This record gives sequence, C-alpha cells and structure tokens, in this order.
Amino acid sequence: MDLRPLGRTGLSVSAICLGTMTWGEQNSEAEGHAQMDMALDRGVNFFDTAELYPIPPKPETQGRTEAIIGTWFKSRGTRDRVILATKVCGRSQSTWFRDDGSPCELSRRQIEEAVDKSLKRLQTDYIDLYQLHWPDRPVPQFGSNPTIFRRVEGPEHPIPEILETLGDLVRAGKIRHVGLSNESPWGTMRFLHAAETRGLPRVASIQNAYSLLNRTFEGGLAEIAIREQVGLLAYSPLAQGYLTGKYAGGALPAGSRKQLFDRLQRYETPGAAPAIEAYLALAREAGLDPAQMALAFVTSRSFVTSNIIGATSLEQLRTALDSTAVAIPPELEAGIDAIHLRHTNPCP
Repeated sequence: MDLRPLGRTGLSVSAICLGTMTWGEQNSEAEGHAQMDMALDRGVNFFDTAELYPIPPKPETQGRTEAIIGTWFKSRGTRDRVILATKVCGRSQSTWFRDDGSPCELSRRQIEEAVDKSLKRLQTDYIDLYQLHWPDRPVPQFGSNPTIFRRVEGPEHPIPEILETLGDLVRAGKIRHVGLSNESPWGTMRFLHAAETRGLPRVASIQNAYSLLNRTFEGGLAEIAIREQVGLLAYSPLAQGYLTGKYAGGALPAGSRKQLFDRLQRYETPGAAPAIEAYLALAREAGLDPAQMALAFVTSRSFVTSNIIGATSLEQLRTALDSTAVAIPPELEAGIDAIHLRHTNPCP
C-alpha cells in the first residue's frame, strides 16, 4: 500500500482510507471489526469517521460508528497502528448532538464537548486528525463547490476563533492535527491565513467529494492542495455506488443504500445517467471493473492524499482495496477526460 504525506504533519497515511459511515446501521459491530481487520492486514493505516455517523443521521444511532471503532481498538490493541480521523458537525438545526439540545455550531463550547464525547466513544486519548465536517458559515451548497453560486447569509463564528479552539485542543493533547471537510477555496485559504498570521494549527487536509461525476475540486482547490500541501481526502469516489454499475438500467439491489434509504439525490441529477453510462461503457471497453476504474482514477490524482472507500461487505472491500493495482494509462485518461468534457460535473 502506497503511503503519502498528510500535509506537513510528518505523518504518512495509506493511499486508501477506510470509510466507516455504514457501521451501526447497515453493518453490525462484528462486520465493522472484520472490515478493520482486513484493511489493516492489507496495509491501510488510515480510518475516517465522524460524530455524525452512521448514515443516515438520526438520534437513536448517532455515535455508534465511533463506538464500534472503540471496541475494535480495545479488543485488538491496535490504536498505535492506525491514524484516526473523525469530525465535528458544522452548523445545523440538528439538536441531538449536544447535551443541552442546542442546534449544532462550531462554538468553543460545542467543539470541546464534541471532542470529549468522540474520545470516549473511540476509547482513545487522542485523535490524529480532527476535521470540521462542514463550515460553520452559511454556504450555497453542501460541499462548498457549487456549479451555480447563490449568495446566502446567516450567523457564523469567525474562522480564527474556531482555529483558536482547535489550537487549545492540540495543546491539551486531545487532537494532533486539524483538517477541513466540504470546504471551498476561499475557506481553505482563510484557515491557512489565520494559521500563518496567528500561530495557530495549520490545516493538513480537506475532505471533499470527488469522483468521475464530480471533479469540481479541480477548479480551485487542486492547486491549493498541491502548493499549500493540504491534500484531498476524497469521499464518495464511487458516487454512492452509481459508478459500480449496480444501479444500471434502473436496478435496485436489495440492501443497497438507495433501496434502504433513498438518499442518493446528489447522484440523480438530470445529467447524471448519461455520464454514468458513458463511464461504465469505457470501463467495459478497457476490460476493467467499473468500480476499480473509478477508484483508481481518484487515487492516481496528484492532489489526492487518500481515497476514502466504504463497503458493506468484505467482498466489496476487497474489490476496493484491489483497485490499487489498477493503472490509468494515458489512453484511458484521455477517454475519461473526453467523457468529462461532454458531461461536466453533473453531480457537484
């Protein structure tokens, strides 16, 4: 497994990161443990989770995913072999995360409460990478890289104030490094500016959606990722399963996220279907598993630090891990880019 630097932290993380958001909903504790066993055995040293998980978010399951990771650490004694990333919720109207029932925001009090709860569930004394799951400020679209911009306004905590809180948590030894998620070029640069001018922790990474169907990261953030060493942790590289081909022709596999929850609207836009079919056809022409082609494309990008994969079965996980052996030669990349020019970012 290829290891890559995590920003300027001095840590090296595997090119594949194990995503965990199905554990505690679609997957049991035992299944989550089995996935972590396989991933660690295959050289994956980087796990990503969140206080929000599992998905879909709801009060009765919130925190289960972190708890499953915690029991695995306790039973396996593997904490020192894993670089662990988790996230705090950004601003939202959800009221079940905080003890006093307050809606989520990135205030000092709420961030400190969230960190302490995550540490307890994870059964660890420290978090390697603590990420802001989405911005505190209002943004025009979840993911912060819309193809259509609309101005929105609302309350927000200043970025330097948020970073000062995270800096105090670093000094306290509760977190080691900080990262962003669903962030924009402007937001990323403001965090970097605050760090440089105020002596605060420097963000190490940015976790945004990135796939064949959503290459908006390349528009402004890719150059930042390379020049500022704030690499992408790419989530949803398979477009929530659409790029595997399992939904092709209107199929609805039993136990799939669409069949269970019908929450895949981000990948069901008017332009999505022809783009998906074009990528599936290209994979067939190249003699490749479409999931592995899609994953290999993401992993091979120069601005990607780690590609976050998720699975609900060991078979799916094995397929994803095996994608590291798939190359994207120039002729295949040219075919991918030709489709992208015809079907540009249908699912931002």
